[in-house]
Amino acid sequence: MVELISDLRADTVRANLAEVREEIATVAIAAGRDPGEVEVLAATKYVSVDDLPVLAEAGVELVGENRAQDLATKVAAHGELFTWDFIGRLQSRKVKAIAPHVRLIHSVASESVLRELARHGAEARPGLEILVEVNVAGEPGKDGVAPAQLDAFIERSPVPVAGLMTMPPFAADAEDSRRWFAALRALADERGLERLSMGTSQDYLVAVQEGATIVRIGTRLYD
Repeated sequence: MVELISDLRADTVRANLAEVREEIATVAIAAGRDPGEVEVLAATKYVSVDDLPVLAEAGVELVGENRAQDLATKVAAHGELFTWDFIGRLQSRKVKAIAPHVRLIHSVASESVLRELARHGAEARPGLEILVEVNVAGEPGKDGVAPAQLDAFIERSPVPVAGLMTMPPFAADAEDSRRWFAALRALADERGLERLSMGTSQDYLVAVQEGATIVRIGTRLYD
């Protein structure tokens, strides 16, 4: 079990965040993109509640949580410090607890979640949008809508679909993820969807080169 990150230093996080943004700017410009199109989301799954203000002091504005209970606890303690997204595996029974707090849910991939979004729409944060998680690599047993089923899934969504998200197959080399990021970008472009949540601490620069608009960064900010 991974332990919570604690005793974070604002100067360390600030310096890491500046490096990440500089790296993103460099590769974005080289790819003919505006660096301002790319949001850095701080993944806070292993950040303690008490250390969240350190992230705000360091200049973090957007955070993403993986668990519904942790989201509720952290929003209750420090909700005003950040814009909040939900980035974890989404169980349909947790939709009611998540929807009031976040601007985006990154991981919508099941019919049961769509039904719960319809049931609890009145309780959702105003302007709530979703990203459809796509299993671009067709990995057996992995969450995500198959590309062939994407249009029908989007049509059934009771909440506006702002874009797509993917988690590519595990790869030791970031370059191995490029084709999956490119595939997600193509799916989004074909449907006029603007947001692409892809790329983590291991491969975010490749993701930016392939069109990511949100990169989900954890350890790269905290180490």
